[in-house]
Amino acid sequence: MINDPYLYGQIAATNALSDVYAMGGEVISALNIVAFPESMDLEILHQILKGGAEKVHEAGGVLAGGHSIHDATPKYGLSVTGVVHPDKILQNNNCKVGDKLIITKPLGVSIINTAYMIKGCSDEAFAQSVKQMTTLNKYSAEIMRDFPVNSCTDITGFGFLGHLVEMLDGKCSAEIIAKDIPYIEEAYDCAKEFIITSGGQLNRTYVEPNVEYKIKDFALEEIMYDPQTSGGLLISVPANVADELLERLNTLDVKSAIVGTVIEKQEKAVIVK
Repeated sequence: MINDPYLYGQIAATNALSDVYAMGGEVISALNIVAFPESMDLEILHQILKGGAEKVHEAGGVLAGGHSIHDATPKYGLSVTGVVHPDKILQNNNCKVGDKLIITKPLGVSIINTAYMIKGCSDEAFAQSVKQMTTLNKYSAEIMRDFPVNSCTDITGFGFLGHLVEMLDGKCSAEIIAKDIPYIEEAYDCAKEFIITSGGQLNRTYVEPNVEYKIKDFALEEIMYDPQTSGGLLISVPANVADELLERLNTLDVKSAIVGTVIEKQEKAVIVK
């Protein structure tokens, strides 16, 4: 995904911390989990751990230690502990009919990362991808906690549509407005040129039977299936406060968007129009 070990550490930590924010919680502590080759320069490991530690500190947590093993391929992640009031836990399957759906980061990160490896996108597009992957969901979650949110998840490996289907939980459906989907601009052109990911194809295979398209736009479909590393939050919130929440979210550097509405259960879980 990325060759800079410091940024790699930041991205891994930002991704690991995200689940706590999606549940409405605050980060308390984290433990490093490291696999690292004996033959590799330890300065690389130092930079990875430095990047991760800085993000844990930014999150307000304590890096309490960790575990490491020798392995042929470097791997890094964190086990994160958070806290939330029992009455304020946000679940990922509690959408209500009439809710508006908000995405807090543009999509297309994996498409851009793949394109960058083959010189298929600009440095600027890749820089935007890195900025998103290293932006903690802490800031959008802090704003979200001021509103009566019904359901929330973070958009990661299953892509926007995969996580949305999970949130709907077979109890209701969602109408998504295609033109409102936020994405890194060059991701659309990359997808049109079939610069796409294997993870996106797995997501398509799994999720597509649950989706009805009233538009024909292959590139946008790929963006909605694209697995996100350290993606944004997907928030289901009552319509009467959605605009105010969006306005508050858009005071942050990474922009959010209302992308659709939760509706009564239909034959398909998601209708894209």
